Amino acid sequence: MKYMFIVQGEGRGHLTQAISMYEMLTRNGDEVKETLVGASALLSVPPFFLAKMKCPVSTFNSSCFLFSPKNRKSMFFKSILYNLRKLPVYVESIRFIKRRIDENDVDLVINFYEVLTGLTYAFTRPKTPYVCIAHQYLFCHPDFVFPRKNRLQLAGLLLFTRLTCMRASRLFALSFREMRNTDSICVVPPLMRAEVLRKTPTRGNYILGYMLNAGFSEQVLDWHCKHRDVLLHFFRDQKDDPEELQIDETLTFHQLDDTNFLNRMADCRAYASTGGFESICEALYLQKPVMMIPAHIEQECNAFDAVNSGAGIAADRFDLSNLLEFLPSYQPNMTFVDWVNKGSFMFINNLSIEEDANETVIEGDYKLGIARK
Repeated sequence: MKYMFIVQGEGRGHLTQAISMYEMLTRNGDEVKETLVGASALLSVPPFFLAKMKCPVSTFNSSCFLFSPKNRKSMFFKSILYNLRKLPVYVESIRFIKRRIDENDVDLVINFYEVLTGLTYAFTRPKTPYVCIAHQYLFCHPDFVFPRKNRLQLAGLLLFTRLTCMRASRLFALSFREMRNTDSICVVPPLMRAEVLRKTPTRGNYILGYMLNAGFSEQVLDWHCKHRDVLLHFFRDQKDDPEELQIDETLTFHQLDDTNFLNRMADCRAYASTGGFESICEALYLQKPVMMIPAHIEQECNAFDAVNSGAGIAADRFDLSNLLEFLPSYQPNMTFVDWVNKGSFMFINNLSIEEDANETVIEGDYKLGIARK
């Protein structure tokens, strides 16, 4: 079969999921003709993605989160207003996406949580069917339980998720654990790349970190000044950073580099992150205890679900003392490892879509309420 990918470019997760799917499909003898990545003035496509995708990669202007002046937590309502002002730009992006779908003449489009894909199918009705893949589609599952957070923000998250998949033929919800399928949602293991599956974890002497927003660096530096005996390696997306910025003998900041990140993940003592789904899965698979410091409501849900799946603990700042205290009680989740190893078989056997299957899913069995503990 011939495929086309459309990927949300914010953070690392959806990009690495697209790489995993590309590897899986090409090993199966299929072809990915082109990948489109939603970018913005605040986001750029990292070099590791361009190096891994052996197909044409194009970018278009898409929506993004705005973060506080210190570049930490997302500003929910200001983000909405900012993106509303950018609507004329996004209309041009929708036209671009529709044109690329038509010109590529593929059998199936795979959308990795890019909202303009859903809007393209809602308003321009491409003939090519599409499916959607992301952890966020688990939020639409009737059995998913949300944390006790702001109800308005949770409703906004659900609305945004539904916008990404309007008229999709099927939703693939990436999950930390097995759950039942519904009429519209197929629950599948996380998309893990071959490099992760081949890694043999060892217990090193350093804490690894990843920050979606470089503004969290202040918290890391504050903690580091009081605990200079703890070796730290942190990855962050800071455009003016060198590839490796060594603060002193025990703290180094790294630019995003997937190979370097995975090597250090396999050998680290523990992992601290802003709550992105993909890297939490990598840590779970490689049996590394995790501390999650969410930057926005979506990551709050990820962290809540990950804690319930045995990944580690959640916190509101990069106080790594909490992670060190948690280490003695951590137990690796080997059920998760078995679940991940089923992934390739499940995806290949569920990606077949009939040509006339391009029907609206948003009116299917999505839940309208928000279940909470």
